[in-house]
Amino acid sequence: MKEIQPTAKKEVTGMNYDMIRCDMRHPGDVTALEALLDTNQVNAKEIKAIIAQTEGDGYARGYATLAFQQLLSERLDISKEEVFASIPMMMIGKTGGLMTPHFTLFLKKESEQVGDGTKRFSFGVQSTRPLRKEEIGTLAQVDLVCEAVKAAIKEANIEQLEDVKCVEIKCPWGEGGSLSKAAAALGSAVALGEVDRSKLTEASVNRDHSLYSTKTSVSAGQEQVAARVIVMGNSVTSVSELKIGAGVMDDALDLVGLQQAFEDVGLKADGFLTKAQQEKVIQVFVNAGADALPDIRGQRHTMHTDALSMHAGILAKAVANAVVGSYVGETRILCSAGSEHQGPQGANLIAPIVRIVGGVA
Repeated sequence: MKEIQPTAKKEVTGMNYDMIRCDMRHPGDVTALEALLDTNQVNAKEIKAIIAQTEGDGYARGYATLAFQQLLSERLDISKEEVFASIPMMMIGKTGGLMTPHFTLFLKKESEQVGDGTKRFSFGVQSTRPLRKEEIGTLAQVDLVCEAVKAAIKEANIEQLEDVKCVEIKCPWGEGGSLSKAAAALGSAVALGEVDRSKLTEASVNRDHSLYSTKTSVSAGQEQVAARVIVMGNSVTSVSELKIGAGVMDDALDLVGLQQAFEDVGLKADGFLTKAQQEKVIQVFVNAGADALPDIRGQRHTMHTDALSMHAGILAKAVANAVVGSYVGETRILCSAGSEHQGPQGANLIAPIVRIVGGVA
């Protein structure tokens, strides 16, 4: 009998994607990035996006953005305006509880290595054109964001929508941010095939919460005039040492859903992650939705009624940070809050990024 030889994996020329998390001592602290650049650990031209968890309000977010603009303007020899236009910088303000201010660098460079067919971490970044005031929170914004998300998926060389694991969007402020965030989330959901565009009307935006994305997190800010998009997933063209997974916690206490998100990226645990597994975790992107509902598992909570009710979103982020942080042993987790079509009401969206060896976490 003729012996059947295993089929060799097709070699694919790849791109190298990396992610680095750095501490911030205050909203304008970019000294960690400066040190990485000074020691040639990071090439400024490889920085394609930055997400930061900063303390403070919109003014602090703007200050943090300006600090990154100033530093990268000097290192790239371009204007601060060009830095802002070419590198999406998403500053997620207001930290609470045990949340630790930090920023995450998205790095991309060409590689002489070739892929082995294993799907590894990749990302794409895109921006819409500037939105007119009357477009914010409307189907026009939905369509613009949808186009940007599709373009970012293509840029990341992600061939199947199931391999998209996380979409982070920063959009312009509109009517308290809620309508703008809602339109952006729906645009992403349409691009990911989670929502049928033909069924959307203007009345759907931030009203019909049966429509949502399970992979999209949106933040709004006065510093933005366009919607900035980062799509993360896994691609066979990537030679990254990283991989990303995704999952949904049905509510803030859903540890089974949390574990399943980590299992999606290959970190299967018997109850808890081991220390060695925790050390593989590079970052976790969380969208917290506990403040979308007045209760949890039949018991009321006071996020909307107690003295700190005006900070319900911060409280939801703090709870998510504590629960997820206890699982990974880390407080530098990127947490945003939003119930505007970002998962089922009350749910947390989870996207862990881990370092893999030989394609196995």
